[in-house]
Amino acid sequence: MKKIILGSLILSSLIFAGDVKIAVAANVSYAIDELKNEFKKLNPEVKVLVTLGSSGKLTAQIKNGAPYQIFMSANMLYPENLYNDGFALTKPVIYAKGSLAILSPSPRNLKNGLNLLTDAKIRKIAVANPKTAPYGVATVEALKNAKLYEQLKKKFVYGESISQTISYAMSATDIGIVAKSSLFSKRMKNFKEGENWVSVDSNLYRPIDQGIIMLKGMEQNDEAHAFYNFLLGEKAREIFTKYGYMLSWESE
Repeated sequence: MKKIILGSLILSSLIFAGDVKIAVAANVSYAIDELKNEFKKLNPEVKVLVTLGSSGKLTAQIKNGAPYQIFMSANMLYPENLYNDGFALTKPVIYAKGSLAILSPSPRNLKNGLNLLTDAKIRKIAVANPKTAPYGVATVEALKNAKLYEQLKKKFVYGESISQTISYAMSATDIGIVAKSSLFSKRMKNFKEGENWVSVDSNLYRPIDQGIIMLKGMEQNDEAHAFYNFLLGEKAREIFTKYGYMLSWESE
């Protein structure tokens, strides 16, 4: 019996060796493949399995027992909540700072920034839902500080994540407010700054501190530790910068 149990344990460890399961905020979906590829060059035996979603929904999954090992959130609130509730092995730290942009699939004169959204020809505006997506919170903050929120809120079409918001901006609405990082995806390569997109004035909102944690149970998981450390290293910083995230960095 002992030999059978020992054999089962060895087999189980072999089956799961090299897998890292990570929960990733939707705005990082455009950078995550390159991050994985660069990590794999250093760790070819490690398989990184990604689940994308809104930070709020991923947090709920973690609290309900989802077997993630690392959580890359779109803000610090959700990782801090998980840490305070005893789900995290590490304290939340910032891995990137996100920013907002206005996106129009059709060329427009974007020099007036957010004020363009008051145009009567713009009937629907895609925005992230502030109840589930941190980029939605930043969007509301920017519009309120620009004194435009009350005037525009009747035009909003809410996406539950930033990826859904981008989808709405491209197909179901006239324009959208999205994560600037999304504009560096292959899908957006033909869109031009000043014609199809423009950055939202960062003085109107707080750039979004995006937090990362390792989850409980990963104390002996070398693969998860290796990927976590990679995400806080210089190569990852280069990749995040390439995808439109701000340069501010925190590694402690």
